[in-house]
Amino acid sequence: MLMNKVTIIMYHYVRDLAHSRYPEIKGLDAGLFKEQILYLKNHYSFITVEQLIDSHITGSKLPEKAVLLTFDDAYIDHFTTVFPILSENNIQGAFFPPVKAITEHIVLDVNKIHFILAAESNKQKIITEINQELARHRDEYSLQSNEYYYEKLAQPSRFDMAEVIFIKRLLQVELDEVLRKIITNHLFEKIVGIDEKSFSRELYMNTEQLKCMLRNGMHIGSHSFDHYWLNSLSYHKQKEEIGLSVDFLKSIGVDENYFTLCFPYGAYNEDTLRVMAEFNFKAGFSSKVDIAVCTEETIFHLPRLDTNDIPKSSHSEVNEWYAKG
Repeated sequence: MLMNKVTIIMYHYVRDLAHSRYPEIKGLDAGLFKEQILYLKNHYSFITVEQLIDSHITGSKLPEKAVLLTFDDAYIDHFTTVFPILSENNIQGAFFPPVKAITEHIVLDVNKIHFILAAESNKQKIITEINQELARHRDEYSLQSNEYYYEKLAQPSRFDMAEVIFIKRLLQVELDEVLRKIITNHLFEKIVGIDEKSFSRELYMNTEQLKCMLRNGMHIGSHSFDHYWLNSLSYHKQKEEIGLSVDFLKSIGVDENYFTLCFPYGAYNEDTLRVMAEFNFKAGFSSKVDIAVCTEETIFHLPRLDTNDIPKSSHSEVNEWYAKG
């Protein structure tokens, strides 16, 4: 049985960081993105989502060292910075918009947290503010001590120090959803201090920009409606979330033969896969870090590398991921 290997790379913010309003945002500098594209052109063969899906359906072989670029959350960076670079190099990108942020001009909680962190360089100040909010709501939500949460959550990751992971995990997962939103909104208003609808219009692409990219050969897939952790939702709620995103994809002209789903936060479960089958999705993308090996089972939750796993100089030697791909 033929099993195609694909190196799938995940991107989020791509911008001229030094000259942006938030130079501390965790993103890839536009200049380094250009260099990374040159590195990939030197060592890989770019493919499209349609090639990936067609090869799986027909059993045909993909090029050696196939690579696919994916971009989560539909940031305006993807239209103003990424899209021109990809077009110039005749490369397709796969873009995954969270529909509610695009259509209702809200800022996703995960993005509020990103910009809270980017706007305040002293992370201890953020933690102090969080601790005050925890104390304020301790009785109402039967909260543990501040020390309990910090000891439990403050574990460094591949890309973030312990203080940052504490803030992210507390506000994204640990607390009750209602309380998470209360504290996140408080911090966003106090530290970022910009009207949410205005901020949203600056942060994300709009529907016309997505249509423009689609017309020009880019792939647009689902990133759900509300950007929830799908594995935390019931089957019926997942069906509603994904169904609303399907309606959006149809409204902007996405080919129903090539529907794809990128899981928010990389989170999914068996119910997610069941819903994908019901809506006739052809592929799914997770955030598990690995080279994708396309089989009947894995096509619906393909792993991806982070941009930081790939060299950012056109002259770099290949790394261990090249050997595995």
